[in-house]
Amino acid sequence: YCSTAVLIFRLLDFGLLRLTKRAMNISERDVGISFRSEEMTRIQMFLQNDSAYACVSEFGELGLVQFSDLNENVNEFQRKYINEVRRCDEMERKLRYIEKECRKCINQSPPDSGENPETPMPSEMFNLELTFEKLENELKEVNSNKETLMKNKLELTELKHILRKTQTFFDEAQLTLGQTSRSEESMSTSLLSAEAPIGSSSGDSQQSPKFGFIAGVIARERVPSFERMLWRACRGNVFLRQTEIETPLEDPVTGEEVSKCVFIIFFQGEQLKTKVRKICEGYKATMYPCPESQAERREMSMGVMTRIEDIQTVLSQTAEHQTRLLSNAARSIRVWFRKVKKIKAVYHTLNLCNTQKAIIAEGWCPSSELDRVNLAARRGTERSGTDIPAIINTMATRRTPPTYHRTNKFTNGFQAIVDAYGVADYREINPAPFTLITFPFLFAVMFGDCGHGSIMFLFALWMVINEKKFLAEKSTNEMWLMLFGGRYIILLMGLFSVYTGLLYNDCFSKSLNIFGSSWSLAETREKMNVTMETLRTTSTIQLNPAVTFQTGSPYPIGIDPIWNISKNQIVFLNSYKMKLSIILGVAQM
Repeated sequence: YCSTAVLIFRLLDFGLLRLTKRAMNISERDVGISFRSEEMTRIQMFLQNDSAYACVSEFGELGLVQFSDLNENVNEFQRKYINEVRRCDEMERKLRYIEKECRKCINQSPPDSGENPETPMPSEMFNLELTFEKLENELKEVNSNKETLMKNKLELTELKHILRKTQTFFDEAQLTLGQTSRSEESMSTSLLSAEAPIGSSSGDSQQSPKFGFIAGVIARERVPSFERMLWRACRGNVFLRQTEIETPLEDPVTGEEVSKCVFIIFFQGEQLKTKVRKICEGYKATMYPCPESQAERREMSMGVMTRIEDIQTVLSQTAEHQTRLLSNAARSIRVWFRKVKKIKAVYHTLNLCNTQKAIIAEGWCPSSELDRVNLAARRGTERSGTDIPAIINTMATRRTPPTYHRTNKFTNGFQAIVDAYGVADYREINPAPFTLITFPFLFAVMFGDCGHGSIMFLFALWMVINEKKFLAEKSTNEMWLMLFGGRYIILLMGLFSVYTGLLYNDCFSKSLNIFGSSWSLAETREKMNVTMETLRTTSTIQLNPAVTFQTGSPYPIGIDPIWNISKNQIVFLNSYKMKLSIILGVAQM
């Protein structure tokens, strides 16, 4: 029964499509689907050196010629147009750099207008190279200046925090020393004197020890090990004070926020000073000069603040200039990418040709499109401005032609599914027309839920209605591109799932009890010897169809709603759907 139904379904599908095409007097090319691959013809093209570029570019715009490699024994790096291909690679590198800067600085991908420009002539290639090189050099110069300014700003900001924090350290030290001097009259010298700077001697007859200090900034995560290393290397003969900077600082290279701490180390003697400096350099701590007197520190702090304001003004102007450059480039970068890719494709194709005397190319094209190929060759000749036309001859060959199937936006997804399993041989029957119906229908037989199918159908319908807008956006999200590419497949799968869901009486995994169940336990409880006590104590009761099936006929549409309360509901329904889909799938093979 299943085999007969599938065979009739296929014949009707095939016959209706044929009758429709004959009634409308249209060809398979217009329908966008073919039951066999196109008939192909081997062609040989004699092109002039001056018009070869323009002719190949016209063939590329047409998209109906597959060129054969006539230089199989020639190394890629020894072919005639390899230098032009390398120039195109260099232009693509520059464009990728500009695109990366656009995303980094203006926080958005360059817009795509959908414009498909003509293939630029070789004379325009030089102008494009100059434009890209000039733009790249300007951006590199701006980025270099900006990075230098950011480094200067970071250094000044760290110095500002050092001057502020060390002033707090000195104030605390002076307060502590003042209290100590009043309590211990015998002490004649102090580590830090309020009247004299650090390192100077007092006016007393007894010479006080000279203490020095080093101030700097270090990353917060390195402070514990830095402190331990100082203690062990200097044997406790140094005094370290450190405090964290409240606001994180921006790294000028990576742009990430970094938490740092200000430190000041007191020591005595040149040997300890050398040792402390080496430890600071090993931990990548930045050391800054810090005046000893309070007046000098205040004066330096004011100068630092003024320089920070000046650098911030220059940074704002640099950022504005950079934004203007990138905004202007972002408007054209997609068009530039297409132009460069077309130029590269033309020169790559010319490398496949025999270029010893004249440019000779061979390839395949559909037999029905020979007139369009000849017309494209004439357009290329006129575009190049030469008087000698290109000559295109057909060749008799025993080589196996390539397989070419015509598709459109509706059939392209189905053809891609078939080709994923294997491309048909030349002029072999194409399974894709049959999968237009069988693939989504077999999915629906297995899926079978009108609720979830409605969601699929509406989602696919939304993509189909707005397909022009989505095509213009040129998204790069792989997941979205996969869904959008199969929008017509999802549309049919959702539509058929609604149909099979109604046949299964399944909506969001629940049956619709419209006509009432054909099973009844209330009226037949005595015949089955089921008491109220049995219902309270037993978790499951197996119904006897001979007793509990009352109406004499099954539920009108789909599965009876009583299966919703059965213990094996999911196992039964899933098994039923899967087995039915397997039976239909094997039957239609």
